[in-house]
Amino acid sequence: MSLQDQLLKAGLVDKKKAQKVQKTKHQQAKVKRKNKVETVDEAKIAAQKAHAEKVERDRQLNLQRKREAEQRAISAQIRQLIEMNRQPKGAGDITYNFTDGSKVTHIYVEEKQQRQLANGHLAIVRLNEQYEVVPTTVSEKIAMRDESYLVYCNRGKEETVVDEEDPYAEFEVPDDLMW
Repeated sequence: MSLQDQLLKAGLVDKKKAQKVQKTKHQQAKVKRKNKVETVDEAKIAAQKAHAEKVERDRQLNLQRKREAEQRAISAQIRQLIEMNRQPKGAGDITYNFTDGSKVTHIYVEEKQQRQLANGHLAIVRLNEQYEVVPTTVSEKIAMRDESYLVYCNRGKEETVVDEEDPYAEFEVPDDLMW
């Protein structure tokens, strides 16, 4: 039983109105077939537009989730590299000073570690707001993944511009200078 029949039976619509609506519908279909003109269905267009927006929003959300998952994976890799390759802290009695951004800070190391840090064989990285000492090769792998974990790495002598009028130009400052 169609909706029209149900409305007639319930008494909500009289027979004349039902026939008039049916005749109008029939005429529209006839004109459409004759002229081969498509009528614009605004509801259908709105639904398609809403669907397209939803698909785009879902795609953006999936991209964001994927980036976050990749970042978590990289962080886990870095954490694993640091934990597997960190040098034992031991009972270091030598204070090794270095800069972390614009702040000068220090860690306690042994004499051998101090020499290796000064020569560029060891580097200092940050893990959970603590500093860890790792080999330079590991610090390079960490820096490839995320540069922000690397705090200090003495990568050899950098060429500096020498001022010819500097009276102390011939005196070199040692890397392991104790402050």
